[in-house]
Amino acid sequence: MKQLHKKFTDYQIKELITRYLKKKIARKYIQEILGIKKTRFFALVKQLKDDPENFSISYSRRIPTRKISKDIERNIVKELKIEKDLIKNKEVPIKYYNYSYIKDLLEQKYSQKVSLPTTIDRAKRNNFYFLRLKRKAHDREVITNYPGELIQHDSSHHQFAPYAGSKWYLITSIDDYSRLILYAVLVERESTWEHILALEDVLLKYGFPLAYYVDSHSIFRFVQGRDSFWRNHYQLTDKANPQWKQVLDDCRVKVTYGLSPQAKGKIERPYRWIQDRLVRTCYRENIRVVKEDQLILNHLTQKYNYRIVHSTTGEIPYIRFQRAIREKRFLFREFTISPPFKSTKDIFCLRVDRMVDSYRKVSINNLELKVPSAPLHERIQLRISPDKESVLSEVRFWHRDEFLGNQIVKNSDLNLVQF
Repeated sequence: MKQLHKKFTDYQIKELITRYLKKKIARKYIQEILGIKKTRFFALVKQLKDDPENFSISYSRRIPTRKISKDIERNIVKELKIEKDLIKNKEVPIKYYNYSYIKDLLEQKYSQKVSLPTTIDRAKRNNFYFLRLKRKAHDREVITNYPGELIQHDSSHHQFAPYAGSKWYLITSIDDYSRLILYAVLVERESTWEHILALEDVLLKYGFPLAYYVDSHSIFRFVQGRDSFWRNHYQLTDKANPQWKQVLDDCRVKVTYGLSPQAKGKIERPYRWIQDRLVRTCYRENIRVVKEDQLILNHLTQKYNYRIVHSTTGEIPYIRFQRAIREKRFLFREFTISPPFKSTKDIFCLRVDRMVDSYRKVSINNLELKVPSAPLHERIQLRISPDKESVLSEVRFWHRDEFLGNQIVKNSDLNLVQF
């Protein structure tokens, strides 16, 4: 049916039909002018005859509104008001209403089922709605064909718990092929050791991947300052080896660097999904401690991995991951401790080289450690594994490929702030 109201005014249509009724113009010419068929023409004739004073071709599309209870409507508005408070807070990384979150929240918190269109409709009626800006398309993405072909690893710094009053870091690793989140942990302070712990968790659980994909953060990559005055005094980019990369070198895992935010699009999308719901939930539950926030994060990660259909793959991440493993299409290698290493603490550790003095002692941050079996006046490597729970570190001494022994030292005595 032609949308006559976009091409003709009420007056023009009324004038043409009136002339037809007075037999001043034939029907076929009016149909040709209006671009309509016989049925539509006579419907207009009948409409004019029935009510000539209120004749109009304009119409408003009417969609039946689903009736919901007053309790549901009241809870929708209540939660939308909380959303509005979050959006107004400039310190919180929330800029838009999340109607899907409201819909899920009604079901979880109030045991009330309501459709997403109904939620959006009530938001519009109560002035809790505005259009989102269109996001730029990610023009550079890494395409993989197997689980373990590429692990995207990154961190995000935001005020995840608005009532905590401080920003925390979310460290995440995700399998590029399946979009399965392999690691997601909140920490108050980002450090090299926290990222090494992330490597340990993923590699011990899933095995060695083919490659890791990260940005050019100083934890992952040494970058020579452009045209630096001190250029001759520092090693150039990629000739210095950060602690985090040394772990992957020992595991024979390649590291690839993304040179633009667009190139890291796939890991940022899960971040947005988790970050958005994490902030909203922490705000509603008055979370102030990182450990409590971690419990909420664990729940969201489970939901993302096991229940949410990914918009790009069209599959639930866990199901996509497991299907590829069943079909023996994966590139994870079984984790093994290769010689000369004797423990995982020789791999997932902080490394420091020190010169042995005449008393077979080495010094680190003003702390002297005696190593009886160390060769005099030669450099040995200290491989340090801090434990936050016991507040102790195990220091393992290596000379080339020979294990010289180990000692237990207080973290405070080692003073590992720089790591």
